[in-house]
Amino acid sequence: MSSGTPDLRAGARPARRSVVEVYDTTLRDGTQREGLSLSCDDKLRIAERLDAFGVAYIEAGWPGSNPKDAEMFERARDMQWSHAEIAAFGSTRRAKLAVEDDPQLATLLAAGTSVCTIFGKTWTMQVTEVLRTTLDENLRMIEESVAYLRAQGRHVIYDAEHFFDGYKADAAYAMEAIRAAARGGAATLSLCDTNGGSMPWEVDAIVREVRAALDADEQTRDVELGAHVHNDGECAVANSLAALRAGARHVQGTINGYGERCGNANLCSIVADAELKLGLSCLPEGKLAELYDLSHFVAEVANLQADDHAAYVGRSAFAHKGGTHVAAIRRHPAAYQHIDPAQVGNQCRIVVSELSGRGNVLSKAEELGLDVTAEQGAHLLEMIKRAEAAGFAYEAAEASVALLMAREDPDYAPPFDVIDFQASVGRRRGGEMFSEATVKVRVGGEVVHTAGDGNGPVSALDQALRKALRATFPRIDEIHLADYKVRILDGGNGTSATTRVLIDSASGQDAWSTVGASSNIIEASLQALVDGIEYGLSLFDGGGRPATAPPRLSHEDPTARDAERAR
Repeated sequence: MSSGTPDLRAGARPARRSVVEVYDTTLRDGTQREGLSLSCDDKLRIAERLDAFGVAYIEAGWPGSNPKDAEMFERARDMQWSHAEIAAFGSTRRAKLAVEDDPQLATLLAAGTSVCTIFGKTWTMQVTEVLRTTLDENLRMIEESVAYLRAQGRHVIYDAEHFFDGYKADAAYAMEAIRAAARGGAATLSLCDTNGGSMPWEVDAIVREVRAALDADEQTRDVELGAHVHNDGECAVANSLAALRAGARHVQGTINGYGERCGNANLCSIVADAELKLGLSCLPEGKLAELYDLSHFVAEVANLQADDHAAYVGRSAFAHKGGTHVAAIRRHPAAYQHIDPAQVGNQCRIVVSELSGRGNVLSKAEELGLDVTAEQGAHLLEMIKRAEAAGFAYEAAEASVALLMAREDPDYAPPFDVIDFQASVGRRRGGEMFSEATVKVRVGGEVVHTAGDGNGPVSALDQALRKALRATFPRIDEIHLADYKVRILDGGNGTSATTRVLIDSASGQDAWSTVGASSNIIEASLQALVDGIEYGLSLFDGGGRPATAPPRLSHEDPTARDAERAR
């Protein structure tokens, strides 16, 4: 680090160890997100992936809260975990109930985990208004619950619920609450921003004060501090990093920030920032490069759309669209990238659109393995801009870009040519709807005229086109339509509006996207469909490959990887 530059890695306690315990609660707190539900098999698959990734703790659920979590703990006991410890989550004992008689603590022990995480109240309002007990009784509940679990041989992590709100309301009582947990034998005190409304400077100041107070007492000096924050103020990642800079060495969160309301702190961003920006070790050597794949794996298992614009792990996190940006990174990648994308398993992508410069086109051609001159690049750029003005969008249709470039080669011979087509939709007697289509296709030196039917006009066109091509390209049946998206671009024009169609196609491990645009939805669909089949045929050798093929998309391109997982 150059002289004069502030050392961002230095927190309140620069002498503290640089290793951070990563505590994942995707399987418990993350599932409290609205619309997210995981089966027991789903939870086990994610847990295995988290273990391989190298997190320290996996909070598997709340024993006794539902049959699914009970099954999860039962099955987890019989599995081998290479790195992570499985944690069971629960609360302190009930007011005026002995710990040995508390059914919730009994289910925690019955889960059979080596680690138990329990939460308790630290905010006076929560104690008197929510629990409706006394402040002294709450302190006894915390200490006795932790001590009971410790006496049963459990490693205890204490989540101080509403700590930051409680500290701001009554710092002395909030400190007494966590000291009670420490007296009971808690190894880690995780300070929670449960309502998610604290600001980074508040978290920084409070964690520093708490760390200093604990260090001043010989009995609490070795207790670790952690942070468990929510994202209601859009500061969860910043607050977690503030806590780490202020001396915490245990951080809780979820993959992709899943969680109740606005979500939990996003571990994908926290881990990357901590390792790459703060110089803290969160994972075993080399594991950070698996971050992209882990994020997308969890999203797929959770049946949620991955956020393309997420920091570090989004497909667009290192995508460059502006012409000046692309021109700069062609000279030096760091010009518009804060890290090397490979550090987190992602890739730099060049997006081709009406905002592109010539460098975008040349970079995309290089990516696709095409030899394009500067003059050809300028011509292609004008073609792309005119097409996008007409409604096409090439950002998510890289196979159409590849074909656009390949067709500029005078030696390129398309595998087939659609001469004309017709599609009709009607209702038969008795109320049954039907869709039929005919196509006339020039293929292999002859004209083939075929018909097909389907559950809609696009499906019927697809069937008719495949029937026309099957004799020449028998492997066409290996290409299937994976997704079909329609967008109306200028709805103010009513039924004359331009329609954009995006088609995702796949074959084996290959996946690609194509685009069409027209004021006629059938024509737009056929454009995307023809591009999809033409590009797909280029992937085959022998009986399926045309004489001159467009460039093949890289298997390592995130577009292909995402579509493969989606299948």
